[in-house]
Amino acid sequence: MFLLIKLNRRTVLLLSIFLLIFLGLGVYLRFLSKEDAVMVIDDEVKDILAQDIQNIFNIRNKALLERNKDTLKSLYNIEGRTGRWAYEHSLRKMEYLEEWGAKQGAEFKDINSQVLLRYAKEKGDGYSTTLLVSTEYRYAYEDSPEKYNSFRIGAYHAFDIIPKDDKWVISKEWYLDPTDDSLELDQSKVEEVKQIILSGETKDLSNLNKRRLKAVEYADKYCGTASLPKYGFKYNPNYRNFNSQGGNCANFASQILYEGAGFRKNRTWNYERGKGSKAWLNAHGFNQYMTYSGRASMIAHGTYEQVLKSSYKLLPGDYVAYEKKGKVEHISVVTGVDSKGYALVNCHNSDRYRVPWDIGWNKKGIKFRLVRVHY
Repeated sequence: MFLLIKLNRRTVLLLSIFLLIFLGLGVYLRFLSKEDAVMVIDDEVKDILAQDIQNIFNIRNKALLERNKDTLKSLYNIEGRTGRWAYEHSLRKMEYLEEWGAKQGAEFKDINSQVLLRYAKEKGDGYSTTLLVSTEYRYAYEDSPEKYNSFRIGAYHAFDIIPKDDKWVISKEWYLDPTDDSLELDQSKVEEVKQIILSGETKDLSNLNKRRLKAVEYADKYCGTASLPKYGFKYNPNYRNFNSQGGNCANFASQILYEGAGFRKNRTWNYERGKGSKAWLNAHGFNQYMTYSGRASMIAHGTYEQVLKSSYKLLPGDYVAYEKKGKVEHISVVTGVDSKGYALVNCHNSDRYRVPWDIGWNKKGIKFRLVRVHY
């Protein structure tokens, strides 16, 4: 009896192992046969793919500038849900750029994207990729069309393409984009806003405090995917990136003041061993600390129309806090001005280099805190 039980247990074990192998092989073969089976590509194919993707961006940027919706639509697989979403995002971007330019009294003259293919794998008949995209936007004011201004916005893109009609089309694209927004200004004040901006003049910033200059130098070097190519599109590796945990904007602003401008840490405002205090990492906490501690003071607080004139008081090294329902949601540090003296900012998530301070924050309900930092 004991021997029979022992044999039965051994038989059951062998049968179980065989069944697991059989089922596993079946799942594996089923996976290989599916259309979404993936395989990492070799370097030669990757180089060709990178060129093809760069060409898609070139065509799209030209279509955005020319407001060519037909060309834009031809770049997407709109039959698929994610492809349609990506196309709709580009339409919103097109509208935003036109509306922001009209409000500003300016026109976009050029859009150039530098696309770096970070990862690629086969996916069905197409490819699934991760891209680093750093885009330069150039604009000129209508009363001085010869003077070009520029800014950069950068982001990582989840970007899928599939073949259609003998070319690649976008089947999915996900990324953070501040121009995926709507411009909700009081229409009765648009012309007034435009005239205020056009009446501005560039500032002489040659006599800035040295600590302000150091803050700007740090902000330019470590603004990530938006930075100039010579800086390698990186954050400072000595600090954790908190983008996946709610945002990295206050962390970056704190770094600018500490590493760049030489502000001293303390118990309230501190970072060490990969951890930071609320005042260091949280946008609302950062603004409260800076203003309550006396290290900074308010220049103006209110809606865009209410603070616009005061925004010309901002200097490189000051900051803008963006508020929703009474809570500061984001921090950008002022790093320069354009040809009309309009303040430009750097920040993380999404990464920005010398971007006009209101871009991406034009919806109703947004309030701005313009803050002077005391160096």
